[in-house]
Amino acid sequence: MRITRSRIAALVTTAVSLCLTGLLSGPAAGAEPAAPRPLAVVPKVAPYIDITMAKPTLPEVARATGQKYFTLAFALGSSTGCDPKWGGVIDLNEPRIINQVRELRSMGGDVIIATGGALGPYLEHVCGSASALAGAYRKVLDATGSNHLDVDVEASIPADTVNQALATVQRERGTSVSYTLRVQGQDYGVDPFSVQILQSAARHGVNVVVNPMLMNFGYSGDWGDAMVAAANATLRQMKGVWPGKSDAELKAMLGVTPMIGRNDTGMVTTQAHARKLLSFAQSNRIGFIGFWSVGRDNGRCSGGGVSPTCSGIGQSDYEFTNIFKSYAG
Repeated sequence: MRITRSRIAALVTTAVSLCLTGLLSGPAAGAEPAAPRPLAVVPKVAPYIDITMAKPTLPEVARATGQKYFTLAFALGSSTGCDPKWGGVIDLNEPRIINQVRELRSMGGDVIIATGGALGPYLEHVCGSASALAGAYRKVLDATGSNHLDVDVEASIPADTVNQALATVQRERGTSVSYTLRVQGQDYGVDPFSVQILQSAARHGVNVVVNPMLMNFGYSGDWGDAMVAAANATLRQMKGVWPGKSDAELKAMLGVTPMIGRNDTGMVTTQAHARKLLSFAQSNRIGFIGFWSVGRDNGRCSGGGVSPTCSGIGQSDYEFTNIFKSYAG
C-alpha cells in the first residue's frame, strides 16, 4: 500500500548506517515459559489511515461515520535503527497521535498497528534479531495501548526472525497478528514469497490473519470479480499451509484489503466493486476487511490521478467507509 514517495521523502531519512539496539533479555535460564494468553479479538473492519498526515483525524472519521476501528500506518525503523517511529521520524508518543487514539478508545474504538509498507525502513529489516524486533513491537503496542499488529510485506523480510518475534509477543500478550501480502494474480493468490512467510508462521505457531492486498495485480474481466477470485485463490493457498484446518476456520483467518478508487497500476475500485467484495465477505464469513485508505475516501479529485488524499473517482465523503462498516462477520 502506498504512502507517496514525496511524502516519505519529507518524513523519512534513509537509514544507511543502522545498528542494533540492545537486546531485551529473555526468561531466566531454566524458567518455565509463561502460558500463552488468549488472543485479542481482531476488529472485523479496520481501514488503513496514514497517521503521519494531519487530516483526517481518527475521532472525526468516527464521528462522521460510526466506524471506530482503524489500522495505523506505518510504524517504521528510524535513523537510529531499531527504534520505532511513525513514518520513521515521528515519536511514538507524539501527543497529536496518541491523543487521537485515546479519544477514539473513549468512544469504544481501537487501533491496529501496521509496520512495513511500500518504502520502509522496515523494523523487520533494521532490528537484527528476533528479541530486538519483539522489543520494538512491544514499544509500539505500549505507546498506543493496542494489542493488534499488522505486518505489511512489500519487500523481502527475514521470515523466520519476524515470526519468532511475533510468536514471542503473541505468547506474552495474546496479540493478534495479521500479514498483509502482495497478490500475484487473480487465479494465483499471494506471491510465492508471501506463501513462504505463511509457512514460516505456521512452523513457529503464530496465529495469523492472512490479508491479501487486492490491488495492483494483473487481471482480466471485471475488476470486482478479479478481487474475489484473488481472495478465493488465497484461501486455496492457505489450505496448503494449514491442511488440518476446516474451510470455515480458514475463511475466519482471511482478510481482504482493496485500494479504493484509482490504483497505482491502472485499475479502479468503484463503489460497486466494494459492494461485491462486501457480499463475498458476508457469504463466506471471513475474518477482516480493510482498505487503503481513509485519507483517500473522498471525491475531491474526481477524474484525477492516484493521490494520498483523494480516491480519484466521483464519490461522497467516506462513502467506502460507510459501505464496509456494516460488516460483522
